[in-house]
Amino acid sequence: MYAVIATGGKQYKVEPGQVLRLEKLAGQIGEQVELKPVLMVGGEGEPKVGRPFLEGSVAATILEQGKARKVLIFKKKRRKGYRVKRGHRQQFTAVRIEAIQA
Repeated sequence: MYAVIATGGKQYKVEPGQVLRLEKLAGQIGEQVELKPVLMVGGEGEPKVGRPFLEGSVAATILEQGKARKVLIFKKKRRKGYRVKRGHRQQFTAVRIEAIQA
């Protein structure tokens, strides 16, 4: 069984037992979180598609809170002496999908 969820402005196809990194979620390591909205559920028989969402949620456990690798942003205009170097580290939450309730 799988589900398609929306979180952090992105959509993810998830299955029970899967570990994935999402945009930062509030919560401590080991805490249970519910991921909503559920857009689609499939796997056994006919898939169910929400218009736009389905009732239910996806249960997950927080494994890690952290920051991703640094991304460097370098801007330059030739012959003008303009150089800007910036970095960014995106925060993430690693979760394990426990169950799909739909």
